[in-house]
Amino acid sequence: MKWTKLLLSFSLILIFSHIAFGQNQAPNNPINVIPGVQVSFNNNNNFTEAIRLILILTVLSLAPSIIIMTTSFIRIVTVLSVLRQAIGLPNAPPNQVITSLALFLTLYVMYPVLNNINQNALQPYLSHKITDKQFIQNTVEPLKEFMVRNTKVNTERTFLLASNIPNKDNIKNINDLPLGVVIPAFMVSELSIAFQIIFLLYLPFLIIDMVVSAILLAMGIMMIPPTTISLPFKIMLFVLVNGWELVILSLVRSYH
Repeated sequence: MKWTKLLLSFSLILIFSHIAFGQNQAPNNPINVIPGVQVSFNNNNNFTEAIRLILILTVLSLAPSIIIMTTSFIRIVTVLSVLRQAIGLPNAPPNQVITSLALFLTLYVMYPVLNNINQNALQPYLSHKITDKQFIQNTVEPLKEFMVRNTKVNTERTFLLASNIPNKDNIKNINDLPLGVVIPAFMVSELSIAFQIIFLLYLPFLIIDMVVSAILLAMGIMMIPPTTISLPFKIMLFVLVNGWELVILSLVRSYH
């Protein structure tokens, strides 16, 4: 499938992007990625067949984790998962449904980025119009731009200060940050925004629980847990206001 091929392609790039332009070495000089193992481009800035095979095998094992780290999946799946807790149904919808819905919403959010990668990196690469090195660069740049655009500046500065990157004090432009800083900063920023959304989602359900608890207390009913009575009202409220549609639209539109 086209989307599966595209997702696997840019996942491969993220793992080895530092091979292409993360080191200050000449293209034909070997790069020590792993002690005792040297990776280099040939004269045409392409990987050798053995290296390509290793990259493909690596992608097959690490692609799901890389896709989660570098896309909008973190924010979406976190909000949808905690939304069940707010309603009072920790196991409904099931995890498989939440994950599947989050994946589709991630595709909606990431479509401009994936389309850019497809047109400027994947298709030219499949047509042998660009080299491996150009393919890596054309794939990483739009993805990195998306992550930087949706990451808090303070979070990026925090990870930059925590890193051991040489000459980090000379980095003035956020777009010049390496992926080793951009990716974890993006993940933490996504979690922070997700918790802010969760707080707003919890409020109406919390109000319903408090009202039901006050009514039961006034009536002298102590044996029935308030959550048992409030659960049908919370479900009814969520359905009447088209809660799923509102949450989905809010999540998709929360990205720049």
